[in-house]
Amino acid sequence: MNKKTKSLLWIAGALFLLIYPRLFGIYYANIVVTFAVYALFASSLNLLLGFTGLLSFGHAMYFGTGAYGTALALTHIPGLPLIPAVLAGLLASLVLALCIAPLVVRVSGNAFAMMHMAFGQLMFVLALKLRDVTGGEDGIGGFDIPPFSIPGVISLDMTDPILFYYFAMTVIIGSLWLLWFFTKTPFGQIMVAVRDNAKRVDYLGYRVPHTKAVVYVIAGCFAGVAGSIYALFQNLVAAYDAYGILTSFVPVMMTMVGGVGQFFGPIYGAAIFGLIDEFTTRFTDRVELVLGLVLVLVIMYAPYGFAGFITKMRLRWAARKAA
Repeated sequence: MNKKTKSLLWIAGALFLLIYPRLFGIYYANIVVTFAVYALFASSLNLLLGFTGLLSFGHAMYFGTGAYGTALALTHIPGLPLIPAVLAGLLASLVLALCIAPLVVRVSGNAFAMMHMAFGQLMFVLALKLRDVTGGEDGIGGFDIPPFSIPGVISLDMTDPILFYYFAMTVIIGSLWLLWFFTKTPFGQIMVAVRDNAKRVDYLGYRVPHTKAVVYVIAGCFAGVAGSIYALFQNLVAAYDAYGILTSFVPVMMTMVGGVGQFFGPIYGAAIFGLIDEFTTRFTDRVELVLGLVLVLVIMYAPYGFAGFITKMRLRWAARKAA
């Protein structure tokens, strides 16, 4: 596929997203926002798992911290604009990542995964116990969603679902582009080298723990952005949705189904999970059982996920065309 064709496809996709709410209505626009939030959340985890080889079972602590950061900022700071509210969630996740990174970047494998499960459960318990701050099991809800405004230029009411759809998609697509750009930089190549052979990277003179720390903080920040948009979208943040163990496992499953190590893998995985959830709920409430079966089938028969399957089909097509 040449560059011109790719450019035309990207333009067509952007136009489709632009007119999507007008074509399909608010309900399906909200489904796309939910999918986009989890796509960004899973892509931030893929930066650790797929590109650096670090499996985290507690990535929800950054998603939840971003959500609580935005919710608390809007609750306690009257008149806070929309963009600073999102940045408050990002900043909260950044501070948490900076505090935890020195403790976890010197380990890998099972130790890294289990440490994050422990930290994630710690954050979950704190969210339940600190009721005066987090609202406990009831969470924080009903906060006012400020308009998106540029003084003297524009002011858009974000309580309008269509306008919020455009805002959320702009933030999420911009964040995904930044993550993609990061993987294409020279540092992104070092990150992949750490995944493949950390000892050789260390021998070449690069500091492996420092590299992991940078990637870790960036992944935490973008998970916080996803959590912030989630809080604005739901207008409610509760401990089980923000820090629950299932919230940590969902991006792992999305990444594995979509394709580990492929940038678009988690996006495919989020779309697949969204479609399964949407169609399964029409017939049964055992959505988790169906998702679990899909994960088992993918691990058994398509270990490289949907993105790997697409790559395999492309190679076969290219080989057949060459023959």
